Amino acid sequence: MADIQPLRALHYDQSLVGPLADVTSPPYDVIDAEQREELLERSPFNVVAVDLPKDEPGGRDRYTSAGELFEAWQLQGVLVRDPEPSLWAHTQTYTGPDGATRTRRGFFCRVRIEGYGPGRVRPHERTHPGPKEDRLRLMRTTRANLSPIFSLFSDPAGAAWKALEPATEGAPWGEVTDGDGTTHKLWRVSDPETIAAVGEAMRDVELLIADGHHRYETANTYAEELGGDGEHRYVLMCLVALEDPGLTVFPTHRLVRGLDRERQEALREAMRRDFEIVEVALEQIAPEPGTGPLQLGYIDSHHQQAYRLTLKDQAIADAALPGFSEAYRSLDTGVLEALLLKGALGLSDEDISHFNGLFYARSTEEAVGMVRSGEYDAAFLMRPTPVSQVRDVAASGENMPPKSTFFYPKLLTGLLINPLS
Repeated sequence: MADIQPLRALHYDQSLVGPLADVTSPPYDVIDAEQREELLERSPFNVVAVDLPKDEPGGRDRYTSAGELFEAWQLQGVLVRDPEPSLWAHTQTYTGPDGATRTRRGFFCRVRIEGYGPGRVRPHERTHPGPKEDRLRLMRTTRANLSPIFSLFSDPAGAAWKALEPATEGAPWGEVTDGDGTTHKLWRVSDPETIAAVGEAMRDVELLIADGHHRYETANTYAEELGGDGEHRYVLMCLVALEDPGLTVFPTHRLVRGLDRERQEALREAMRRDFEIVEVALEQIAPEPGTGPLQLGYIDSHHQQAYRLTLKDQAIADAALPGFSEAYRSLDTGVLEALLLKGALGLSDEDISHFNGLFYARSTEEAVGMVRSGEYDAAFLMRPTPVSQVRDVAASGENMPPKSTFFYPKLLTGLLINPLS
């Protein structure tokens, strides 16, 4: 079972830095240069200065500079560490891409780092090598988890949140509304009886990483580098129950480019062979959520006509994915990858991992716009992956293709930090 514990968190002293909105940031991998500067204009103490360090004049190593700045903030009292371990109840009230408003509930803790496996921690997606090297170099100089990993666990009775909920009836320790309009609230829970009740609810759980595979694998590498036991054997996580009504998954669409005449013809042949193809209005291009044989929206930059593609027979997917579990053979992103991205277009795992001819879009409007402008040659509009399918594929010991899930909203960086020394 996963080893879940309260943590002595490192966090901002709001009496010195002001509102959390000025010092927190989105995850580093969604921040461009312009947004980075906007965040630093809010406060010189914005966490982005450390979490996304910038090259400096004279060739000074940015990771070394980030570590020194992080240490200076602690010496100045900008960042303070709690004297006792706590859990942190957390809610996010948000309006999703579908226009519905929900509240997702979870809690921050630290989790002992272990190898992936049944009953402990499982991944659900393949990862890219590049981000892991960047995060490892930063971890070596800061000796901290700056950003949380988002993980899921099964709790049909809602026992963990029931134990934490009374603490959320008072004023939160911190509250921030981010640029997407999501309101994040955080309550520190130090009561030993409450912590024990949460621990009992989590006694036999398995954790499924929803977002943050790179950070978990980097933390594992760092822990092995240091060796022995200690704070570095734990990683910061926010845990949310699979059954939480505020937990939603949205699709991530696929875009391709570099389609010469030969590849275009191979794609057309594969689609005609394996799919029923129906013209639809552009506003109907995104398929409705659901299960059953793969359904896709499709548009290319030449014809600019929207289509709905429906797999003719599940047996086609089964034949294309021999040796995979039933759950994986029914996975939209897995079937698309096998039949069209790899099968027709000849993309390799390395192409997919390094975005060589492949890109991802979060919204239908973004995907269609990139194709209609000619920036990309074609787009495949996906259905969201059901949470139950994420769980079933992970339970089979398999990893989904990258970007198979879009858990919304993202967690903020800078609300809580987990020191590793």
